Amino acid sequence: MSKSNELFFYYHRDGETDSKVETLHRLAEENGFQIVDRHEDASIIVSIGGDGAFLQAVRKTGFRQDCIYTGITREGQSGLYCDFNIDNFDEMLHSLQHDEMEVRRFPVIKTKINDGTVFYCLNEVTVRSTIVKTIVIDVKIDEQHFETFRGDGLIVATPTGSTGYTKSARGAVIDPLTACYQVSEIASLNNNQYRTLGSSFILNKNRQLILDIIQDGNDYPIISLDNEALPIRKVQSIEVSMDDTVIKTVKLKNNTYWDRVKRTFL
Repeated sequence: MSKSNELFFYYHRDGETDSKVETLHRLAEENGFQIVDRHEDASIIVSIGGDGAFLQAVRKTGFRQDCIYTGITREGQSGLYCDFNIDNFDEMLHSLQHDEMEVRRFPVIKTKINDGTVFYCLNEVTVRSTIVKTIVIDVKIDEQHFETFRGDGLIVATPTGSTGYTKSARGAVIDPLTACYQVSEIASLNNNQYRTLGSSFILNKNRQLILDIIQDGNDYPIISLDNEALPIRKVQSIEVSMDDTVIKTVKLKNNTYWDRVKRTFL
């Protein structure tokens, strides 16, 4: 693990958090870390505020491949991306200094909308109907038609995203060491006329998924990337794939992904 020690703090400013962060700044500087004002200058990006803040920190700083991300929750919170609480920040600093952490690499999915800009997602990309009418999507795997989906929408999730929206749609929880992504249905319509698989399915990272939105009056679905809606009006196609992009985070050696899943759900 790199010994670079430039820290950037990402958080939503409010009076209570600001005072806490001032304390964190002082503790970090006392332990030999340098606080920087621009994330581009940081080797370690620290989010404060739970999993939602962690996802935003990764997105707002551009899914950087040359730094390490770590998450800190506020008092009384827990998170699957966050190993530390704001009250034990000094423990995190000690761990960083003494190599008591392990670097883990979370795979992300790459999403292209309407053959345009590429967006990365650490959790999931979701397409949902915005009107009281089913959305119709032709689902293609490696350019071959797989099914025509009718329902409220589809979720395409990473392994770490499998504990979020996908889980509520009865998807599987996937080990993040598995390089794959999962497609799950939201309220599919299945009857004698319309038929979908009716269950989540998992694709290897080398597969390409294409979701073609059938233009039948439901042409303005909500596209969400992690926890942000994408401001694109008319959506015609969504292409999903995986490359070698990963998000590097740190974890305590005695705190595995499955330890966190157990604490969160069991």
